[in-house]
Amino acid sequence: APSENNIMVWNAVIFGPEGTPFEDGKCGYVWAWGTFKLTIEFTEEYPNKPPTVRFVSKMFHPNVYADGSICLDILQNRWSPTYDVSSILTSIQSLLDEPNPNSPANSQAAQLYQENKREYEKRVSAIVEQSWRD
Repeated sequence: APSENNIMVWNAVIFGPEGTPFEDGKCGYVWAWGTFKLTIEFTEEYPNKPPTVRFVSKMFHPNVYADGSICLDILQNRWSPTYDVSSILTSIQSLLDEPNPNSPANSQAAQLYQENKREYEKRVSAIVEQSWRD
Protein backbone atom coordinates (compact mmCIF):
# COMPACT_ATOMS: atom_id res chain seq x y z
CA ALA A 1 0.00 0.00 0.00
CA PRO A 2 1.23 3.55 -0.65
CA SER A 3 2.86 5.29 2.30
CA GLU A 4 0.91 8.14 3.87
CA ASN A 5 3.13 10.96 2.65
CA ASN A 6 4.39 9.70 -0.73
CA ILE A 7 2.30 7.81 -3.26
CA MET A 8 5.51 6.71 -5.06
CA VAL A 9 6.74 4.76 -2.01
CA TRP A 10 4.82 1.65 -1.02
CA ASN A 11 5.09 -0.52 2.05
CA ALA A 12 4.66 -4.24 1.50
CA VAL A 13 4.71 -7.46 3.50
CA ILE A 14 5.46 -10.94 2.25
CA PHE A 15 5.26 -14.21 4.11
CA GLY A 16 7.91 -16.89 3.91
CA PRO A 17 6.88 -19.62 1.47
CA GLU A 18 5.82 -22.93 2.96
CA GLY A 19 7.67 -25.54 0.93
CA THR A 20 8.42 -29.20 1.40
CA PRO A 21 11.60 -29.82 3.37
CA PHE A 22 14.54 -30.56 1.11
CA GLU A 23 12.40 -31.01 -1.95
CA ASP A 24 14.83 -31.12 -4.91
CA GLY A 25 17.67 -30.03 -2.63
CA LYS A 26 15.86 -26.87 -1.53
CA CYS A 27 15.55 -25.91 2.12
CA GLY A 28 11.75 -25.91 2.17
CA TYR A 29 10.30 -24.95 5.52
CA VAL A 30 13.19 -22.75 6.62
CA TRP A 31 11.51 -19.45 5.58
CA ALA A 32 7.96 -20.57 6.45
CA TRP A 33 5.97 -18.40 8.84
CA GLY A 34 8.34 -15.45 8.46
CA THR A 35 6.77 -12.02 7.97
CA PHE A 36 9.03 -9.70 6.00
CA LYS A 37 8.56 -5.99 5.37
CA LEU A 38 9.70 -4.29 2.17
CA THR A 39 9.57 -0.87 0.53
CA ILE A 40 8.84 -0.39 -3.14
CA GLU A 41 9.90 2.93 -4.67
CA PHE A 42 8.48 3.86 -8.04
CA THR A 43 9.85 6.53 -10.36
CA GLU A 44 8.01 8.52 -13.01
CA GLU A 45 9.44 6.02 -15.52
CA TYR A 46 7.43 3.10 -14.08
CA PRO A 47 6.27 0.77 -15.65
CA ASN A 48 9.01 1.18 -18.26
CA LYS A 49 11.66 0.97 -15.54
CA PRO A 50 11.44 -1.32 -12.49
CA PRO A 51 10.77 0.03 -9.03
CA THR A 52 13.47 -0.16 -6.36
CA VAL A 53 12.54 -2.88 -3.89
CA ARG A 54 14.27 -3.31 -0.53
CA PHE A 55 13.73 -5.42 2.52
CA VAL A 56 13.14 -3.34 5.63
CA SER A 57 13.28 -6.51 7.72
CA LYS A 58 16.74 -7.80 8.53
CA MET A 59 17.57 -10.64 6.13
CA PHE A 60 20.19 -13.38 5.79
CA HIS A 61 19.94 -14.54 2.20
CA PRO A 62 22.39 -15.10 -0.66
CA ASN A 63 20.59 -12.60 -2.90
CA VAL A 64 19.90 -9.79 -0.42
CA TYR A 65 22.47 -7.05 0.22
CA ALA A 66 23.15 -5.63 3.68
CA ASP A 67 21.01 -2.55 2.87
CA GLY A 68 18.06 -4.80 1.96
CA SER A 69 18.45 -4.43 -1.81
CA ILE A 70 17.52 -7.55 -3.74
CA CYS A 71 19.56 -9.17 -6.48
CA LEU A 72 16.77 -10.45 -8.73
CA ASP A 73 16.85 -10.46 -12.52
CA ILE A 74 13.29 -9.13 -13.00
CA LEU A 75 14.24 -6.04 -10.98
CA GLN A 76 17.19 -5.40 -13.28
CA ASN A 77 18.02 -6.69 -16.76
CA ARG A 78 14.92 -8.90 -17.12
CA TRP A 79 12.36 -6.22 -16.25
CA SER A 80 9.18 -6.03 -18.31
CA PRO A 81 6.39 -3.44 -18.03
CA THR A 82 3.99 -6.39 -17.74
CA TYR A 83 5.19 -7.04 -14.15
CA ASP A 84 2.90 -5.63 -11.49
CA VAL A 85 3.42 -5.34 -7.74
CA SER A 86 1.88 -8.75 -7.12
CA SER A 87 4.19 -10.53 -9.56
CA ILE A 88 7.23 -8.72 -8.11
CA LEU A 89 6.35 -9.79 -4.57
CA THR A 90 5.61 -13.36 -5.68
CA SER A 91 9.03 -13.53 -7.39
CA ILE A 92 10.74 -12.27 -4.25
CA GLN A 93 8.84 -14.80 -2.14
CA SER A 94 10.02 -17.58 -4.48
CA LEU A 95 13.58 -16.29 -4.29
CA LEU A 96 13.60 -16.83 -0.52
CA ASP A 97 13.34 -20.60 -0.96
CA GLU A 98 15.22 -20.76 -4.25
CA PRO A 99 18.28 -18.53 -3.96
CA ASN A 100 20.80 -18.11 -6.74
CA PRO A 101 24.17 -18.64 -5.01
CA ASN A 102 25.96 -17.96 -8.31
CA SER A 103 24.93 -14.30 -8.12
CA PRO A 104 25.50 -13.57 -4.43
CA ALA A 105 24.72 -10.26 -2.78
CA ASN A 106 25.67 -11.79 0.57
CA SER A 107 28.69 -14.02 0.03
CA GLN A 108 28.58 -15.49 3.56
CA ALA A 109 24.95 -16.57 3.11
CA ALA A 110 25.73 -17.98 -0.34
CA GLN A 111 28.69 -19.98 0.99
CA LEU A 112 26.69 -21.41 3.90
CA TYR A 113 23.77 -22.22 1.60
CA GLN A 114 26.10 -24.26 -0.63
CA GLU A 115 28.46 -25.77 1.94
CA ASN A 116 26.68 -25.93 5.31
CA LYS A 117 22.89 -26.04 4.95
CA ARG A 118 22.40 -26.74 8.65
CA GLU A 119 24.20 -23.53 9.70
CA TYR A 120 22.41 -21.59 6.94
CA GLU A 121 19.05 -22.82 8.23
CA LYS A 122 20.01 -21.85 11.78
CA ARG A 123 20.80 -18.30 10.68
CA VAL A 124 17.58 -18.07 8.64
CA SER A 125 15.52 -19.43 11.56
CA ALA A 126 16.85 -16.60 13.73
CA ILE A 127 15.82 -14.08 11.03
CA VAL A 128 12.35 -15.66 10.78
CA GLU A 129 11.90 -15.44 14.57
CA GLN A 130 13.07 -11.84 14.55
CA SER A 131 10.52 -11.05 11.82
CA TRP A 132 7.72 -11.85 14.28
CA ARG A 133 8.96 -9.12 16.64
CA ASP A 134 9.57 -6.40 14.03
